[in-house]
Amino acid sequence: MTTENVPSTNDLEKELLGFLEGHTGKPWEPDTDLFRAGGLSSLFAMQLVVHLEKSYGIAIRGADMRLDNFRTVRQMAELVVRLRQPAAGGVDG
Repeated sequence: MTTENVPSTNDLEKELLGFLEGHTGKPWEPDTDLFRAGGLSSLFAMQLVVHLEKSYGIAIRGADMRLDNFRTVRQMAELVVRLRQPAAGGVDG
């Protein structure tokens, strides 16, 4: 997938909301704290990481594995958009 093919943040949120609803059986709002609301267990959070990596061609590593990046659908969509941006300075950085 190229950067040009990455869905907008709004489209990412819709896809992630559908994914979550399909796996939890209930609808979610983009700003709901999924951990606090009981929507995510640590095991399901790892499934979600794999889904994001495979669906959007990103690698979530190191500091990006912070819980705060996965609390809400909006934060996950923003993470995907950020990770799809070209690195500052390009390849030769």
